[in-house]
Amino acid sequence: MSRLEILRFALRGLAANKLRSFLTTLGILIGVAAVILLVAFGEGASQSIQQSIQRLGANTLTVSASFAGGGGGGGAFGGGGGGGNRVAGGQNDGPRTQARPLTLEDARALTDRERAPSVRSVSPVVTANAATAVHEGASHTIAQLVGTYPSYFEATNRPVESGTYFVNDDVLAARKIMVIGRTVAEELFGAADPVGRQVGVSGVPFTVVGVLKESGSSGMQDADDVAVVPLPAMQQSLTGFGALGSIIVQATGADTTDSAQAEVTAVLDQRHGITPAGVADYRILNQATLQETIGSTIGIFTALLGAVAAISLLVGGIGITNIMLVTVTERTREIGIRKAIGAPRSAILGQFLVEATVLSLVGGLSGVAVAFVGTRFTIAGISPVLVPSSIALALGVSVGIGLFFGGYPANRAAKLRPIEALRHE
Repeated sequence: MSRLEILRFALRGLAANKLRSFLTTLGILIGVAAVILLVAFGEGASQSIQQSIQRLGANTLTVSASFAGGGGGGGAFGGGGGGGNRVAGGQNDGPRTQARPLTLEDARALTDRERAPSVRSVSPVVTANAATAVHEGASHTIAQLVGTYPSYFEATNRPVESGTYFVNDDVLAARKIMVIGRTVAEELFGAADPVGRQVGVSGVPFTVVGVLKESGSSGMQDADDVAVVPLPAMQQSLTGFGALGSIIVQATGADTTDSAQAEVTAVLDQRHGITPAGVADYRILNQATLQETIGSTIGIFTALLGAVAAISLLVGGIGITNIMLVTVTERTREIGIRKAIGAPRSAILGQFLVEATVLSLVGGLSGVAVAFVGTRFTIAGISPVLVPSSIALALGVSVGIGLFFGGYPANRAAKLRPIEALRHE
């Protein structure tokens, strides 16, 4: 019997029970789609987080207070310390020093070229969350209002799309001007050009001088829902002259980031009276280290997601075994007749193996199609990213499942003795 005839017999057997074949295929479809979609979701989350970190650059450090200080709000980019960073808390083997907040004097001390030659720029930061801005009847709550220095824009990789930045003279004069993100511009001004127009923030008028280039969202956070103003204007009008939320330090290059971190640590330890055995009252977030750590963590998380989804493929394979055993039982007499008229064992074995493989292959291809459609949608603020290797792996596993789980029923059918099969009712 030729391979074409074996295939024809297999397809005819599947067509005889369309609903049963569809439901069996559906199990494989769900398993393949789940694997591809969950891996795509993990990859999309990884890329989103990595892009958020890259906005600060690989040569950027963020210094933030470990204990609550005075007014001034949280840091623009808060977070725990990366690998090798000095982080307050969690240590019980050293004397605890009295916590001191970060101040403008701390930031100025970090600009000393003799003590910190690897530091390129220092940007003190004060933030106010959920600040309400008003323009000609339009109102919008800005997710993050940042008070800082002009060096902040380069250090955080936030270029201006239209208009301009504020400069050092604006900081010295405490001018009430602001650079806004794309979301703020659209909410307050619609399609109109915001540059040169006034915005009221908590009753204080600020003039828009620039609009930041669109950055996009990071999961649940909109990176474009931001406004940046000169630090003195922020402190005089909105937050008061309290502690800084954070200090953003830009190293002279990616290769000097570790040196800059050591220099910043030495300067702050001296200013805050931190002894070698003491616990620092600040923490330093190294973007390069954080990026590596998060990349590794997300990779493990994605692998776990894929492994969990693969369980559904296993369930689908068990379903194939179950259906093929039922099929063999129902067609025992047919098998006996075919063997009695000369059908070889290989033809019977091949037919049922082909049936199981076709079920799994059709389910796998359908699952890929469903997964492809699913990745067109944003889920919880994350855009899934198709991983070609996950598609190849899911398809390969689905075909392998067909062969493996279809092997036992097919072998059982091939071993039937003609006389016993013909007697079967």
